[in-house]
Amino acid sequence: MKRLYFSWKYALVIAGILLSLRFVMAFNQRINEMHRLAAQSTRVAATLSHLTQESISLVTQIAQATLPAGVEQWAYEKGHMARPGDKVIIPLAPGGATPIPTPTPPAQPIVLSNWKVWLLLFVDEAKAQDLLSQP
Repeated sequence: MKRLYFSWKYALVIAGILLSLRFVMAFNQRINEMHRLAAQSTRVAATLSHLTQESISLVTQIAQATLPAGVEQWAYEKGHMARPGDKVIIPLAPGGATPIPTPTPPAQPIVLSNWKVWLLLFVDEAKAQDLLSQP
């Protein structure tokens, strides 16, 4: 049997290969982490842009609502307030008794004999109507 030859040179080469493999795996892991963080950064930037636009819109609405002209416009259009000199018209219901609605009679159920029910189960409804209408 042949004896395995052990040398420090072979041990160092194997250790170097294992160490370089470890470095490549760590590098790959960091590259994956970088891609994940870049995608997350893009999503956060889009959210930030949307929220900034919404904030600007809300600040504009607040500024418009606090102006006296804005308050006056809201009061006349949505607050149902009147300007001095306006004649307020309040619609009233017409006098008299409320008409009583006439109830609709309930629909009468159609009673079919057993053979007609079975006929409807096996034949088209149009064909069944033709067969039932014949004397």
